[in-house]
Amino acid sequence: MTPLIEKKDDPEGWFLPEDTRTALTDLFAKFQAPVDLEVFTASGVNDTYNDFARTFITDLTRLSPKVRAVFHGLDSDEARKRGVDRSPTILLAPDRLSVRFTGAPAGEEGRTFMTALILASTGKSGLSDLSREVLAKLTEQRNPRVFVTPACPYCPGQALAAIKCAVERPDLVSAEVVEIDENPDLAARHNVGSVPHTLFSEDHAALGLMPEERFVVELVTLKDASEFLGEMAAQAQGPAPERVDLAIVGAGPAGLSAAIYAARSGLSAVVLEGGPIGGQVSLTPTVENYPGFASVPGKKLMEIMAAHAREYTHIVTDAQVEAAAEENGRFELRTRKGTFSARALLLATGAAYRALGAPGEDRYRGFGVSFCSSCDGYLYKGRRAVVVGGGNTALTDALHLKHLGVETTIIHRRDAFRAEKHLQDSVAREGITVRFNSEVAEITGDDKKVTAVRVRDNAAGTTADLPTDAVFIAVGHVPNNDLAKKLELELDGGGFVSVDRAMRTSRPRVYAAGDLTGGSMQIVTAVSEGSLAALSAFEDLGKPYWKEGGGGDSAGH
Repeated sequence: MTPLIEKKDDPEGWFLPEDTRTALTDLFAKFQAPVDLEVFTASGVNDTYNDFARTFITDLTRLSPKVRAVFHGLDSDEARKRGVDRSPTILLAPDRLSVRFTGAPAGEEGRTFMTALILASTGKSGLSDLSREVLAKLTEQRNPRVFVTPACPYCPGQALAAIKCAVERPDLVSAEVVEIDENPDLAARHNVGSVPHTLFSEDHAALGLMPEERFVVELVTLKDASEFLGEMAAQAQGPAPERVDLAIVGAGPAGLSAAIYAARSGLSAVVLEGGPIGGQVSLTPTVENYPGFASVPGKKLMEIMAAHAREYTHIVTDAQVEAAAEENGRFELRTRKGTFSARALLLATGAAYRALGAPGEDRYRGFGVSFCSSCDGYLYKGRRAVVVGGGNTALTDALHLKHLGVETTIIHRRDAFRAEKHLQDSVAREGITVRFNSEVAEITGDDKKVTAVRVRDNAAGTTADLPTDAVFIAVGHVPNNDLAKKLELELDGGGFVSVDRAMRTSRPRVYAAGDLTGGSMQIVTAVSEGSLAALSAFEDLGKPYWKEGGGGDSAGH
């Protein structure tokens, strides 16, 4: 049984642990209307997940009379009536809504399922006013299908967008969440090579997590919505500017730590995040030896940090900064969520995965080429994968894939790893194949997916094809420095923002922290830099070092 749904013996027959039951009991007490569930299973098909679905749903009904469930076989009249032909399948309030989970909601999708229960109970979608306005224009049936895996941190957001639309427009929208670990044939049929993968129609699909508004626009128009949303954002008047002392761009470890320290120093602050909270850390399967945690999932660690930061300040998500300018001594930041005005600015925009640059990389991205083993590793259980790189991320990815049951090979251009010794020891202990002094010269495949990599042996001077189903690339990072460039900040040779020991940049009242500044790129370093930058902002706003007679050590800036 997969560790995500491992069943523990309980003397009272409970499947869910006690702390989870306590939290859910409090949650269900707030339900407004009862929610009916229908669970469909067939013996001999996904039996482990069938057992999970039955016991999980049974526990929910034991916790509250407002959660009601009936169980059917796939050969039943009810299955034919509902059009159910997959085991397990769970229908949510099927007489009021068209929401189904094709596959047991294990792992990350467990939270998706619980949120869907809340929405079904309240009857309120939770969509933004803009999303509701766009969705109100829908006149034709839509059936979005979101393909997910249990460990993907981005999948719940995409799945919930589809479910919210189904709750808002039950007359025209039906939402389906498909667990591909339990339905690999469906994934293969629709050429799903990366998650979340959304099918809006037979002719329109999308890869990755999308902001809610974009999801709704593409659902309605069945077209790429980036250009439309840009025009809409430019024309929108938006709310009055939110005025704060410090605007923090980025909600990774550096940005969240800065928010806490800024607020505790007495500064008003806001955190603006264009993507998922947590940055790269959320995609790390396991973080080891972060102080206080010998081992913790990256997403869990960032949830703890985000909850802590929210106690002190406001975090605005889907708020990519599209324009920044300094006017009358304040920084004006325009986002799709409005314009924010701040006396000081802290950039914690992090870094993105560095591309390999090999032929075939772009063509097969999302169809065998991946940068996220947490998201896409489940797709390749029982198959073959290549990991390219020799640092901590590459070896962590290789170990994660190996533990999922993927036949894994590491390709590294040097003759020794750069990763920490404990990771090297783990790779050796697990017997993972390693090809040193080698490079991926080309990624090849057929019309739909990756089938091989062409490997150059630098020592022997030969080239040979290595069959594989996936290529996971972990060869470093490039800084997300677009905003830094717009602000004309000084950058080093690698494009990272240059800072002094107090995290001050070359521009007064602008600070940078975390991966954007280069260096060791460790979580503890980002946390330290974020807190230090916030304290510097507090000091400088009180005693501006850049003015004659002001205090503070600019260290050359």
